[in-house]
Amino acid sequence: QVRLVESGGGLVQAGGSLRLSCTASGSIFSINAMGWYRQAPGEQRELVTLIISGGRPNYADSVKGRFTISRDNAKNTVYLQMNSLKPEDTAVYYCNTRGLRSDYSPFTSWGQGTQVTVSS
Repeated sequence: QVRLVESGGGLVQAGGSLRLSCTASGSIFSINAMGWYRQAPGEQRELVTLIISGGRPNYADSVKGRFTISRDNAKNTVYLQMNSLKPEDTAVYYCNTRGLRSDYSPFTSWGQGTQVTVSS
């Protein structure tokens, strides 16, 4: 089983910054992609950013230039640096990871979600 643990959410004023982190643990052979999604109240979950091994990060248009995803492969950890936060960034943020388990079976795992609230 692959487990994701997130941290770093909270309450911040508009224009402020937050950094989220997500660490994967368990029977992991390899991780192919790590990313962040978010879901605001009454809205569908949407992709914020995704980084695929060996590729460049993709960002939603709404966060380009403000959010940066990075990955520490040695720690199986992905980070989301969020700058210039806006009230519309308020949502529960979920980490998502895809890869292969130790037995080479594929997995997709989700974190428990962390609340980000941006006040105006």
